[in-house]
This record gives sequence, C-alpha cells and structure tokens, in this order.
Amino acid sequence: MKIPELRIGNLVAKIPVIQGGMAVRISMAPLAAAVAEEGGIGIIAGSGIPVEELIEEIREARRRTKGIIGVNIMFAVREFAQLVHAALDEKIDLLVSGAGFSRDMFAWGKEKGIPVVPIVSSAKLARLSEKLGAAAVIVEGVEAGGHLGTDRSIHDILPEVIAAVSIPVIGAGGFIDGQDVAKALKLGADGVQMGTRFALSEECSAALAWKEELLKATEEDIVIIHSPVGMPARGIRNPFTHLLDEKADVKSTKCLGCLKQCEGNFCIISRLNMAQQGDIRGGLIFSGARVHKIKEILSVHEIFEDIKNGILSFKEEEC
Repeated sequence: MKIPELRIGNLVAKIPVIQGGMAVRISMAPLAAAVAEEGGIGIIAGSGIPVEELIEEIREARRRTKGIIGVNIMFAVREFAQLVHAALDEKIDLLVSGAGFSRDMFAWGKEKGIPVVPIVSSAKLARLSEKLGAAAVIVEGVEAGGHLGTDRSIHDILPEVIAAVSIPVIGAGGFIDGQDVAKALKLGADGVQMGTRFALSEECSAALAWKEELLKATEEDIVIIHSPVGMPARGIRNPFTHLLDEKADVKSTKCLGCLKQCEGNFCIISRLNMAQQGDIRGGLIFSGARVHKIKEILSVHEIFEDIKNGILSFKEEEC
C-alpha cells in the first residue's frame, strides 16, 4: 500500500498520523514537534495546564519544527474558552477537542481561519460537526485510552462515520503500528490518531517510571474507572485504582477547580499529575486497550519508520 497524505483544510501531512493529545503534561512540545518533524501532526495537550504554560509550549514547539502543530483541549475543563482562544491567538495549525462538545469552537476557529477537529464517537455527532463547520473528525472507539465516549469498537463505528460525512475521517483507539494504520486506511479512513504508542516514546514528557509501568502492563492490568468528568476512562491497574474499586474515600481536601462540572469522587488533575511525575502508586495512569502489545520505548523517528514500513508492506489479505 502506498502512504497517502492526510489533508485537513489547507494542511497537508505527509504521513496520515495524528499524535494523540494526552493530558496532563504527557503530550508537550518535545513530543509534538518530533511528530511534526517526521511528517505527522503533532499535538500539544492543553488540558490541565495554565494558559501561560500552553502559550510557552506552543512557542517552544514552533522553535523546534516548521511542521504541523495542533492543540487538544478537553471541553470539560473550566478554562476551555481561555485555552482555546490562547491557542488560536498563537496561530496554532489546528484545534482538536473531545470529552464533551462545543458548538462555539467552530465559530472561533472560522474567525481565525484555523481548522477545528472534534473527537466524536458516533455518525450522528460527526454529521452535526460537519454541519457546524468541522474540517475533519476524529472517531474514537472504546479501545482508546483516557476518557471514553462509547462502548463500541472503532472497527464498528468507523465505517458508519465514513459513510455519513464528506470531510476527512481519522480513526482512533487501539492503533499501535503501521499494520493497524494500513487496516484503518483500507477501511476508508483518511488517517489515524495514535496516543499510547507515542506515550511510550523517548520524547514523551512523562517520567520514566510512568513509561515503565505502561511497558510492563499485561492485558489483565487494563481497567476502566469512573472519572470525575462523568465519563468512564481506561487506565492501568495500580494501588490507586484498587482504592477506587474498594470505594475508599480518596476525595481531595482541596479543589483546584479544573473542571466545569466535577463529581468529586477524586481529583483527576492531581492524580494524573502525580503519575506523570513518577508516582505510579498514588497517581492515575491512562492507557489504550492494546498497550500490552507495545514492547519497547522508541524514539519518534523509530516509531514513524515502523509505521511507514507497516503501511508499505501491508497486503489486502491481512484485513
């Protein structure tokens, strides 16, 4: 199979791969810039960080690459509008958003001439997004890491969305290598978003202990927890998730006010930050469903070489 370009608005990525925007401080400038340098679309995760930090990360990514850099901001965060406007003012190449749905962001993007790409989990929401002015949609299945908007497989949802809209469709959830990317392209996707594979890269900003915990995870270690955001989320079993299973009181004594609406069962930003900094017992480690298939930490360049080789060597009978 030839490697197709991914076109979103006026943007053209030579490799049809978007790196997932993983909060908190997992997907930052070093990772996003490295992905962009390889011909993919690099994404900075803007959720859970101050506006000033997001601006600096965007500028740092720009210093590192002339490639395509986007920002992913969860609709659920309290400072959603402020973070989005800051990213747009910095002339980011595209805006990605999930964990809820904002109608306003399409108008904001149009005003600045910047493509807006929502993360959706149904053909219905994809059609609405197209009507509102989305430049593309990322379709996320239950195999994804972090917050989940569906209990259906990407392989079931993807064909429905492709048939429902005329804008580019990017598949997400459970894709870890070039063969996975090729299969999604064969199904009709215009590209693929990959998160967990890039989490286990040298350029990812998480602590080595965090990466090693992902690397040693088995299929049995993958769990679904109930996030304060009000959605199920996938992560790695550890002492903290055991406490959640046991209904232990893990509520925070201090609210950081990070979410528009918080169920208060625990402080998600604190737990994600703890894990990112290396506290793998008390922190929350998000992960995709197929993390157990990833066997080593690689550079972004090595990951892209694997992706390109997997696409080029793909045979249709492998579907």
